[in-house]
Amino acid sequence: MEINFILLRQISVLSVFFGAVLGFITLIPFVNSISFIFLITCMAPLVIYLLIKYNCLTLTSIKESIVIGAIAGFVAFLSFSAIYIPISILLIKVVKYVPNYGLALLFNNSGFFILLVVSLFMGVLSATVNAFTGFITFSVLELISSIGKK
Repeated sequence: MEINFILLRQISVLSVFFGAVLGFITLIPFVNSISFIFLITCMAPLVIYLLIKYNCLTLTSIKESIVIGAIAGFVAFLSFSAIYIPISILLIKVVKYVPNYGLALLFNNSGFFILLVVSLFMGVLSATVNAFTGFITFSVLELISSIGKK
């Protein structure tokens, strides 16, 4: 499998955009759980769908869908963390608004290194789950195309 740097850039740009948007949306009180679960599970299908819709991607193997899903999940979670953590810390320290009490305890009582390690660990978890949902997306697209041929 050869690396297509243009496709990799497109996947990264889409993932950074959606991760940053979800970083802002997760600060909203009643939407935060839904947007976080969407970030962890549904980033790969969204990116794959958009790339296929605009003819930037043709999935030919399961391996491609898994790799694209893992890249999309990891990059999206890192951009989410880069937006959510600083804004959340500012809200906690300055405005005394706590979007999530568990995370507020983590943000107040840990240093930069701990936050970095937790963000990287959650990024790897997001990459794993999104690799699986990328595989599911490939399987569903193959099923739809095989039904369409009949």
